[in-house]
Amino acid sequence: MAETTNSTGAPPPGKPESVPRKSSWKYIGPGIVVAATGVGAGDLVATLVAGSSFGYTLLWAAVVGCLVKISLAEAAGRWHLATGRTLFDGWASLGRWTTVFFVVYVVIWGFVYGAAAMSSSALPLQALFPDVFPADWSIKPWGVLCGIVGLVFVWFNKYEVFEKVMTVLVGVMFVVTVYLAIRVTPNLGEAFAGLLPVLPDEKDSVLNTLGLIGGVGGTITLAAYGYWVNAKGWTHTGWMKVMRLDNRVAYVTTGIFVVAMLFVGAELLHSSGTAISSGDKGLIDLTKVLEDEYGNATAKLFLIGFFATSFTSLIGVWHGVSLMFADFVARYRRAPGEAATAEEVATGRREKSWAFRGYLLWLTFPPIVLLFQGQPFRLVILYGVLGAAFMPFLALTLVWLLNSGRTPREWRNGRLSNAMLILAGLLFVVLCGQQIWDQPWSEFF
Repeated sequence: MAETTNSTGAPPPGKPESVPRKSSWKYIGPGIVVAATGVGAGDLVATLVAGSSFGYTLLWAAVVGCLVKISLAEAAGRWHLATGRTLFDGWASLGRWTTVFFVVYVVIWGFVYGAAAMSSSALPLQALFPDVFPADWSIKPWGVLCGIVGLVFVWFNKYEVFEKVMTVLVGVMFVVTVYLAIRVTPNLGEAFAGLLPVLPDEKDSVLNTLGLIGGVGGTITLAAYGYWVNAKGWTHTGWMKVMRLDNRVAYVTTGIFVVAMLFVGAELLHSSGTAISSGDKGLIDLTKVLEDEYGNATAKLFLIGFFATSFTSLIGVWHGVSLMFADFVARYRRAPGEAATAEEVATGRREKSWAFRGYLLWLTFPPIVLLFQGQPFRLVILYGVLGAAFMPFLALTLVWLLNSGRTPREWRNGRLSNAMLILAGLLFVVLCGQQIWDQPWSEFF
């Protein structure tokens, strides 16, 4: 049962039992969800490539990436608990431009991401069960099946069941990645040396380093963290310590995944000079290397972990971004000046709304067309630009919200929070600029 809250996010008067006495591991949940959703196949490939190209040199960048994302997710969660309002309600208070950006983003991003998530989940299934569908069908049937299973699962289950399933899949991811890291026998001396902030000598090493920092675990899922905090039933400041512990667990878990895959890249690929493909297919390349080195059983185990990684990202986005879209619709259906509250998310009504389910359908069925017809060139360019722009948007709007009168004074940013959020904002502005620069605009028009 969700606890009640007042409009400022303070604990409800007269109900001391609603406030946990101390932070405890037994409350952990939303952090596991955000870790599972944020670490997708693309993140693992980027880390593998970094390990194969630079060895352990950029281990420090992976750690910094986790610290940056801890700060962003903590800020999003703190806004929800300190104010009793949702993040979209905070964005709306900054002006109509935030609404325009959000709507364009979720429409275009969701359309292309849906196809990418289904393809990523389909790849390991096709490798595990190559004879189920004809070879000339490629991964398309598996992709459609993954999308529809994700739709049905999120449609008919509440947050509590969703969290439990995500926790099980994270356990699979954890066992597989840690097992692989141990199996390749990492050079711990070189690994510790990699914690020193040193840049490789190769060309574009700065951009590669920034990309690794920025790509460690999550984009819009960081904004969804506050919604999952509320869906858990945490709606007021009495849960602040618990949320912070939960958030740290999320990014320690993320860090373990990333460091483990960097170890694999450094030991298995860098030492032998083996190259793998960019994109999700790089993990299929790694499967072949693992089979040659350690046998079929290890390769199959890795494919199971690969599927768990991809499918948790799929259902996490299906749930979290649909929850945000439902909040956006609810915010604009109410009277002017009336806030969208954290308590409304906690009741579970958002998950049963037509807006939540409508966005679920948008993430599932239109992207199936892209699976069969290929992704339209111009749409992919816009998807890349909008995806790159979201993180600076999130970081800089959180700085704005959490340093203003919209947030109760005791919960506003301190110096460390401001420094980390500004650092994150500048980092993502640079990465956004690079992403825009790299797009083939001459072919767009």
